[in-house]
Amino acid sequence: MRKLSAFLSVSLDGYFADRHGRMDWAKAGADDEEFAAFSADNSRNASNLIFGRVTFEMMASFWPTDEAKKAFPEVAEGMRRSHKYVFSRSMAQDPPWHNSRHLKGGLAEEIRAMKAEPGDNMVILGSGSLVAQLAPLGLIDEYQMVVVPVALGAGKTMFEGMKENLKLKLAMSRTFLNGRVLLSYRP
Repeated sequence: MRKLSAFLSVSLDGYFADRHGRMDWAKAGADDEEFAAFSADNSRNASNLIFGRVTFEMMASFWPTDEAKKAFPEVAEGMRRSHKYVFSRSMAQDPPWHNSRHLKGGLAEEIRAMKAEPGDNMVILGSGSLVAQLAPLGLIDEYQMVVVPVALGAGKTMFEGMKENLKLKLAMSRTFLNGRVLLSYRP
């Protein structure tokens, strides 16, 4: 059975998107050499990326560009090579980004089916609304958060709307020189 993890940047006050739905604040300090090496290493290992429409469109507008290929060549290549699945009821057609597939079915049912298939593990990348829907169902095997040293004051949390507590255990942590902290939790 394939595992599903969630990987998101969050602010010190726990938001993955600011009060306007933007995530550009998460880029601050990302050009740090140590963090850039971590990101490049992660991109080599990712092969099945899961997105909601908003995050997918944001990623698709940057990673295939010449600017991305020049600034972050290893990450851009990893993003191109990875299989990308976007969940959306409003997307009208299949996305043109290389190795991308539009999934229109029910999120939980599709994820259960994908987890049961043989193959590489899957990562929800930056799509907090998907995390909020899947976490209460116990379908996420690991939560990885990069805490960015910024406070937003308001925004969206990845656990928004949960009715019961989600108990997690710290599996790993890493502090970067730029002040970011990677936290990995498992149910």
